[in-house]
Amino acid sequence: MTATSTESQYRRVVLKLSGEAFADSTTNFGIDAVVVQRIAEELADTRAELGVEIAVVVGGGNIWRGMAGATRGMDRARADYMGMLATVINALALQDSLEAVGQPTRVQTAITMAQVAEPFIPRRAIRHLEKGRVVVFAAGTGNPYFTTDTTAALRAAEIGAQAILKGTHSGVDGVYSADPRLDPAAVKLTEVSHFEILNKGLKVMDSTAITFCMDNELPIVVFDVTAPGNIRRALLGERIGTLVSSGVTP
Repeated sequence: MTATSTESQYRRVVLKLSGEAFADSTTNFGIDAVVVQRIAEELADTRAELGVEIAVVVGGGNIWRGMAGATRGMDRARADYMGMLATVINALALQDSLEAVGQPTRVQTAITMAQVAEPFIPRRAIRHLEKGRVVVFAAGTGNPYFTTDTTAALRAAEIGAQAILKGTHSGVDGVYSADPRLDPAAVKLTEVSHFEILNKGLKVMDSTAITFCMDNELPIVVFDVTAPGNIRRALLGERIGTLVSSGVTP
């Protein structure tokens, strides 16, 4: 990943944002309008400046986590569907903030809800991107038992994205040999293969998503999305996080 100051390393990307990235930092719950606005402004500025086509996959953990409901005895599928609805709330909040700064945006959902969003149609999503719109994918894959990490990998392949930008939070700025919040001896890895992620059990994305990316040779850039300007830096190829690839430098 070669650093440059003028051109994006990628033509089209999927940015994966966890629901927690939208949350109030004091409660880790709900939607912090200031945080969402900052992300929206950065996305709009970066898209306009670099001309890169950006799709976004949002999580819903700031509102509801399906696994949390399942561990309390709720039916897992029902709990996951509730989580999908939470991602739609986040997607609409991001759409509103993007359009407030003049960035045309479309929300596409895997669960049909015509009053608030378009259904996910790959060719339509690609056309929106080609027209300079940001497309926000919500409601996961539309199926229970799959995470939004897997959604990001699947959508990236479906729309022909060249990379997934995995935005982290809580002070973690890449892939480490162990959890740096628990192990002070943890070492940050600047580049690692998909196979190493799986083999060493490193916490990046769930194993289904990593395997899918490995099989489809999709690189993943893991970086701290809470630091202002990092989305642009990641697209420019600056070494601000960790590149997960199949050994081929993009």
